Amino acid sequence: MENRKIRVAITHGDTNGIGYELIFKTFAEPAMLELCTPIIYGSPKVAAYHRNVLGLQANFTIISKAEDARDGRVNMLTTFDDEVKVDMGNSSPESAKAAQKALQRATEDFERGVYDALVTAPIDASKTGTGSEPFANDEALRILVNEKMRIALATDTLPVKSVAQAITKDMVIAKATMLQQALKRDFRISNPRIAVLALNPSKVEGTEEKECIRPAIIELAKKSVQAFGPFAADDFFGNGDYEAFDAVLAMYHEQGTTPFRALDLGNGIQFLAGLPIVCTSTDLSAGFDIAGKGVADENPLRQAIYAAIDIARNRQDYDSPLQNPLPKLYHEKRDESEKVRFTIPKKHENKPAE
Repeated sequence: MENRKIRVAITHGDTNGIGYELIFKTFAEPAMLELCTPIIYGSPKVAAYHRNVLGLQANFTIISKAEDARDGRVNMLTTFDDEVKVDMGNSSPESAKAAQKALQRATEDFERGVYDALVTAPIDASKTGTGSEPFANDEALRILVNEKMRIALATDTLPVKSVAQAITKDMVIAKATMLQQALKRDFRISNPRIAVLALNPSKVEGTEEKECIRPAIIELAKKSVQAFGPFAADDFFGNGDYEAFDAVLAMYHEQGTTPFRALDLGNGIQFLAGLPIVCTSTDLSAGFDIAGKGVADENPLRQAIYAAIDIARNRQDYDSPLQNPLPKLYHEKRDESEKVRFTIPKKHENKPAE
């Protein structure tokens, strides 16, 4: 990574959505190719169709494998040769399958180490049954990031009725510890402050706060994790208290996403922490209502690419000293005579003349 541009893999998302529009508009800015070498995991045929419908002057170079990607170009990697019917603005199993094929190919290529970071374009989760990342699992921690805040979701895809049962002391400790490590390694915050939200609203301290969240915060302090709370979400965001912290740990999906989007400036992204891969995405839907109209705002994708580049560099800087520690320059000798020399006053052999 040190001697070449960072290679960013970008999956095309749902082929009936706004993914290609976001990609083409983002790389219409020449400066983007100075920052990274993009590898678009998609279909040249589908890409050309979107380009024609949108009337965009978008050039790309077709490649068959990621190793062939060249700097200074938008590299389009063919992830499948099947004919895909593009029906702009309509969700379909076929378009969702095309998105999944791109994600699968990107997953396989990551295992081979041919790129440095992954950015995923919007996908229709209702058709795939998953999120927009192939790596999302219980080991990952989703963090919502914008210019004002970082909000991590302790429980992400659980239905609300299952959240209380999922919250345990050990779970809160694990998620807060993962968040602290991400803040230090991925965002280069040396001593992060984390706010932990309560499950229940203000003035209502339930079993979860008493038996799980509060004891977890006490235990985290012993582990040198600066976690504070639990804070009731309504007062915490309503009073602007989030501005005093480097990140917030929300207990469930809506508790984190609702204030994040309400206070967002339109540049929100998502980052999956706790994984070997750097994986970011836009905080956007597939945009079926505006697909093909040329009105999609590409800035969220641009911000996701910026974040992926920054995090990849941060990890490299954070990990490099640990990979090659300085050797010990000398071996300490256990010489008891040395101890004696420094603990007993030295006797003078020549006494002064009387």
